[in-house]
Amino acid sequence: MAEAEAAGPDAAGDGAGEERLAVIGATVPTGFEAMAAAEVQEKLGSASRISRDRGKIYFEVPAHSLPEVHQLRSVDNLFVVVQEFKDYQFKETKEDALKDLEDLVKKLPWDDPLKIWELNNGLKKKKTKRKKQNVQQTASKGELQDGTGEEKEHRAAGGQEDCTTNMAGDGQSGEEMQGDASQNEEDDNELSEAKNELHASSGAETKAGEDKKDGGDVKVLKFRVTCNRAGDKHSFTSNEAARDFGGAVQEHFQWKADMTNFDVEVLLNIHNNEVVVGIALTEESLHRRNITHFGPTTLRSTLAYGMLRLCDPQPTDIIIDPMCGTGAIPIEGAMEWPGCFHVAGDNNPQAVKRAASNICSLLKKNESKESSASLGAPLDIVQWDICNLPLRTGSVDVIVTDMPFGKRIGSKKKNWDLYPACLMEMGRICTPGTGRAVLLTQDKKCFIKALSRLGHIWRKSHTVWVNVGGLHAAVYLLKRTWERVEENKSFW
Repeated sequence: MAEAEAAGPDAAGDGAGEERLAVIGATVPTGFEAMAAAEVQEKLGSASRISRDRGKIYFEVPAHSLPEVHQLRSVDNLFVVVQEFKDYQFKETKEDALKDLEDLVKKLPWDDPLKIWELNNGLKKKKTKRKKQNVQQTASKGELQDGTGEEKEHRAAGGQEDCTTNMAGDGQSGEEMQGDASQNEEDDNELSEAKNELHASSGAETKAGEDKKDGGDVKVLKFRVTCNRAGDKHSFTSNEAARDFGGAVQEHFQWKADMTNFDVEVLLNIHNNEVVVGIALTEESLHRRNITHFGPTTLRSTLAYGMLRLCDPQPTDIIIDPMCGTGAIPIEGAMEWPGCFHVAGDNNPQAVKRAASNICSLLKKNESKESSASLGAPLDIVQWDICNLPLRTGSVDVIVTDMPFGKRIGSKKKNWDLYPACLMEMGRICTPGTGRAVLLTQDKKCFIKALSRLGHIWRKSHTVWVNVGGLHAAVYLLKRTWERVEENKSFW
């Protein structure tokens, strides 16, 4: 029927000295899969496999490394893989294809992934409460494109007849609206506490595989199934797949279906002929870790990390974000690269105020926790004009910023004047020969035109295509040439 890969965590044995392994799947910003894989290798020592379905990576870790997995800065959502089918042969008719998915439930190796899920319960952050539970927007029309032209549907179901649209699917939402609350960055003390919770959690949590008959006090778990499907050759919809697969899960475990207050979220990821069944390890995206004061176009922390990593910061580098908004990039930089000095600014006083508030929130948390991770020294926020920065010529090593798309802020017409002026001023302050810039924009036509006029200052080194809130954007890595900047030069 299919080429199956026993990707579920493999119990090494019952011996005290043997460690249970888990295959972890992680959703990451589209386009930055290689950056996420490099971080996993660097921090966990595990090689990652990049999925054919863009925006996902897979890696194997021992169970005791789960706290470190939750500390990864490039990943949005985490799940433990139950089993993977790299070439699943779907039946031609809808009825047969859905019946196959139902029958699959009984054949899957659930035991070890559910044990990993139990261990993880003490680590995951609880979902942030919204003013309205249904105000979640990951199924917006703009996000139905994954960058390859294939339609993605996000649906959830727990019973055979009860189906609802899943709005918390794979955490691929882009920009966050003002008013969202978030948990802040976990510091070193939290990591230590998480490890202690990891060892204690299995005894405190309900055993997911236990049958209700084994004891009258055993809690019946609530669950839902979320189907993420990409591809146009399937005879069924995501809603139908989640409904029938969820019905089989309910029958197999005797769990109770609940679309909102669930204990277990079973994931059914289908990308063309690739099928991955998993169990979610996060209730909400990990990118909500640093920002407490959101603006209209707040950049996700995971995307900010990928942009910073792309420019390869070195100790003592001076890194600036001249259009910082709510401060996602400089905050991420200061947390991960404290050996650099980070300066950020914006011309909008409200944006500067939000960025300062986000920094203060992190400082207060660090002080209350008495953490060894300090945010005070390497970061500052200034109000300034991007076209006339109060910085000396050639004084900056790295520039990382999210440029106005011309959608929610500014306009595409204004970008034709703004972009060349920005690139010229960035070229002035950036160190000739060694300076670099990482710039995110959706207005690619305007950017490329401006860059072509300033080719004597900037050389395009690399481009990463990303999906930001359903908009197809690009991250450009630019290298500063040795050319001196001619001031007051006409761009067009």
